[in-house]
Amino acid sequence: MKLHELREPEGTKHRRKRLGRGIAAGQGKTGGYGTKGQGARAGRGGKLAHEGGQLPLVNRLPLRRGFSNVNRIEYAVVNVGRLSVFEAGEVIDEASLLQAGLVRKATLPVKILGAGTLDKALTVRGCKTTAAAKAKIEAAGGTVEL
Repeated sequence: MKLHELREPEGTKHRRKRLGRGIAAGQGKTGGYGTKGQGARAGRGGKLAHEGGQLPLVNRLPLRRGFSNVNRIEYAVVNVGRLSVFEAGEVIDEASLLQAGLVRKATLPVKILGAGTLDKALTVRGCKTTAAAKAKIEAAGGTVEL
Protein backbone atom coordinates (compact mmCIF):
# COMPACT_ATOMS: atom_id res chain seq x y z
CA MET A 1 0.00 0.00 0.00
CA LYS A 2 1.23 3.45 -0.89
CA LEU A 3 0.33 6.87 0.51
CA HIS A 4 -1.66 7.84 -2.57
CA GLU A 5 -3.76 4.66 -2.19
CA LEU A 6 -5.01 5.55 1.32
CA ARG A 7 -8.72 6.33 1.52
CA GLU A 8 -11.01 7.07 4.44
CA PRO A 9 -13.59 4.35 5.20
CA GLU A 10 -16.98 4.83 3.57
CA GLY A 11 -19.35 6.92 5.71
CA THR A 12 -16.78 8.75 7.86
CA LYS A 13 -17.24 12.08 6.10
CA HIS A 14 -20.61 13.83 5.97
CA ARG A 15 -21.52 16.85 3.92
CA ARG A 16 -22.53 19.93 5.90
CA LYS A 17 -26.28 20.69 5.94
CA ARG A 18 -26.91 23.91 4.06
CA LEU A 19 -29.83 25.39 6.00
CA GLY A 20 -32.42 27.77 4.59
CA ARG A 21 -31.63 27.16 0.89
CA GLY A 22 -35.14 26.29 -0.29
CA ILE A 23 -37.44 23.28 -0.29
CA ALA A 24 -35.28 21.23 -2.67
CA ALA A 25 -32.34 21.36 -0.25
CA GLY A 26 -34.43 19.58 2.40
CA GLN A 27 -33.87 22.25 5.07
CA GLY A 28 -35.77 25.19 3.60
CA LYS A 29 -38.37 27.51 5.14
CA THR A 30 -37.67 27.28 8.89
CA GLY A 31 -34.16 25.91 8.31
CA GLY A 32 -34.28 23.27 11.05
CA TYR A 33 -35.02 25.82 13.79
CA GLY A 34 -38.71 25.04 14.23
CA THR A 35 -41.56 27.55 14.01
CA LYS A 36 -41.57 30.77 16.01
CA GLY A 37 -40.15 31.21 19.48
CA GLN A 38 -36.82 32.35 20.85
CA GLY A 39 -34.81 29.62 19.12
CA ALA A 40 -36.17 30.54 15.68
CA ARG A 41 -35.27 34.23 15.90
CA ALA A 42 -32.09 36.00 14.89
CA GLY A 43 -29.37 35.82 17.51
CA ARG A 44 -30.85 32.48 18.65
CA GLY A 45 -31.13 31.31 22.23
CA GLY A 46 -30.85 33.19 25.47
CA LYS A 47 -28.61 32.81 28.48
CA LEU A 48 -26.48 29.70 28.34
CA ALA A 49 -27.94 28.01 31.45
CA HIS A 50 -31.54 29.29 31.02
CA GLU A 51 -34.11 26.50 31.07
CA GLY A 52 -37.32 28.41 30.43
CA GLY A 53 -38.05 29.32 34.04
CA GLN A 54 -37.19 25.91 35.51
CA LEU A 55 -34.41 26.03 38.10
CA PRO A 56 -31.27 25.58 35.99
CA LEU A 57 -29.14 22.48 36.42
CA VAL A 58 -26.22 24.67 37.47
CA ASN A 59 -28.22 25.87 40.48
CA ARG A 60 -29.57 22.40 41.33
CA LEU A 61 -26.13 20.84 41.75
CA PRO A 62 -24.20 21.29 45.01
CA LEU A 63 -20.88 21.82 43.20
CA ARG A 64 -18.74 24.92 43.66
CA ARG A 65 -20.89 26.42 46.35
CA GLY A 66 -19.80 28.54 49.25
CA PHE A 67 -17.02 30.94 49.98
CA SER A 68 -13.54 31.08 48.53
CA ASN A 69 -11.19 33.48 50.26
CA VAL A 70 -9.39 35.76 47.80
CA ASN A 71 -6.77 36.61 50.44
CA ARG A 72 -5.87 32.96 51.10
CA ILE A 73 -2.16 32.33 51.52
CA GLU A 74 -0.98 29.12 49.90
CA TYR A 75 1.93 27.42 51.65
CA ALA A 76 4.50 24.88 50.53
CA VAL A 77 4.04 22.28 53.26
CA VAL A 78 6.61 19.89 54.72
CA ASN A 79 5.88 17.30 57.40
CA VAL A 80 8.16 16.96 60.44
CA GLY A 81 8.93 13.35 59.50
CA ARG A 82 10.55 14.47 56.24
CA LEU A 83 13.11 16.61 58.12
CA SER A 84 15.04 13.48 59.06
CA VAL A 85 17.09 13.83 55.83
CA PHE A 86 19.07 16.62 57.54
CA GLU A 87 22.01 16.03 59.87
CA ALA A 88 21.63 16.70 63.62
CA GLY A 89 22.30 20.31 64.60
CA GLU A 90 21.69 21.69 61.09
CA VAL A 91 19.84 24.98 60.55
CA ILE A 92 16.78 24.50 58.37
CA ASP A 93 15.34 27.40 56.39
CA GLU A 94 13.46 27.83 53.11
CA ALA A 95 16.66 27.67 51.04
CA SER A 96 17.87 24.41 52.61
CA LEU A 97 14.43 22.80 52.16
CA LEU A 98 14.45 23.84 48.50
CA GLN A 99 17.96 22.46 48.00
CA ALA A 100 17.02 19.15 49.66
CA GLY A 101 14.03 18.84 47.30
CA LEU A 102 11.40 18.92 50.06
CA VAL A 103 9.90 22.11 48.63
CA ARG A 104 9.35 22.65 44.91
CA LYS A 105 8.25 26.27 44.57
CA ALA A 106 10.65 28.89 45.87
CA THR A 107 7.95 31.59 45.65
CA LEU A 108 5.64 30.04 48.27
CA PRO A 109 6.17 30.53 52.01
CA VAL A 110 7.00 27.29 53.87
CA LYS A 111 4.95 25.77 56.67
CA ILE A 112 6.00 22.72 58.68
CA LEU A 113 3.22 20.36 59.70
CA GLY A 114 3.20 17.85 62.55
CA ALA A 115 2.88 14.49 60.76
CA GLY A 116 5.65 11.97 61.40
CA THR A 117 8.39 11.70 64.02
CA LEU A 118 11.72 13.45 64.50
CA ASP A 119 14.70 12.11 66.46
CA LYS A 120 17.34 14.76 65.65
CA ALA A 121 17.92 18.18 67.21
CA LEU A 122 17.35 20.67 64.39
CA THR A 123 17.05 24.45 64.29
CA VAL A 124 14.14 25.63 62.16
CA ARG A 125 14.47 29.25 61.09
CA GLY A 126 12.12 31.50 59.12
CA CYS A 127 9.38 28.90 58.53
CA LYS A 128 5.89 28.84 59.96
CA THR A 129 5.07 25.77 62.05
CA THR A 130 1.96 24.26 63.50
CA ALA A 131 1.73 23.78 67.28
CA ALA A 132 2.18 20.00 66.89
CA ALA A 133 5.25 20.43 64.67
CA LYS A 134 6.82 22.90 67.09
CA ALA A 135 6.23 20.51 70.00
CA LYS A 136 7.87 17.60 68.12
CA ILE A 137 10.90 19.68 67.08
CA GLU A 138 11.43 20.91 70.66
CA ALA A 139 10.86 17.41 72.08
CA ALA A 140 13.73 16.16 69.89
CA GLY A 141 15.99 18.87 71.36
CA GLY A 142 15.70 21.39 68.52
CA THR A 143 14.49 24.99 68.41
CA VAL A 144 12.06 27.00 66.30
CA GLU A 145 13.01 30.58 65.42
CA LEU A 146 10.65 32.86 63.51
